[in-house]
Amino acid sequence: MEGLSFFVGVIGNIVSVLVFLSPIGTFWRVIKHRSTEEFESLPYICTLLNSSLWTYYGITKPGEILVATVNGFGIVVEAVYVTLFLIYAPKGMRAKTAILVGILDVGLLAVAIAVTQLAMNRDVRIDAIGFMGAALNIIMYASPLAAMVPNGTGFILGIAQLVLYAIYRNAKPTRNTTFDVLEEGCSQHEHLIPSSHQFIS
Repeated sequence: MEGLSFFVGVIGNIVSVLVFLSPIGTFWRVIKHRSTEEFESLPYICTLLNSSLWTYYGITKPGEILVATVNGFGIVVEAVYVTLFLIYAPKGMRAKTAILVGILDVGLLAVAIAVTQLAMNRDVRIDAIGFMGAALNIIMYASPLAAMVPNGTGFILGIAQLVLYAIYRNAKPTRNTTFDVLEEGCSQHEHLIPSSHQFIS
């Protein structure tokens, strides 16, 4: 059973390495054009933080050497990507990247390490680090939904409009509209009121 677990872990590490290396084509283009163009640095900054947390987890928890090694590789790769942003990004993007690196990859990571080391015993520390890493994973993979949800809502409402149009496009308006009903009621009411000449006669 342990052998199977190790084998699955190795396969998982290979896949993770391929994922870390997948943006190489993009960054080759950045180097070639000496510009980051419209690319954003935030995904790589967050992935660097994520890799750092999981490396810390792998080092802290016994028997998680595979987690530590693959994410240690991820730290190196993502640090290269972020460095390329700091070199080739426009001035505004370069400043934004430097600020985010300082806040997330340095500040937040340092706080996480300090709190878990000083305020928690080993078991709680391992659980807390794992929770932080898992939460960051969820945030990273769920963030595109922020752009998808409004578009999805608009799509559904648009479909609803088309369906209503298809149902009622050939419908003929009924003669007794609300206005007609009110007008007819008023006419009937007028007939019930005796005219003034009836009282005179």
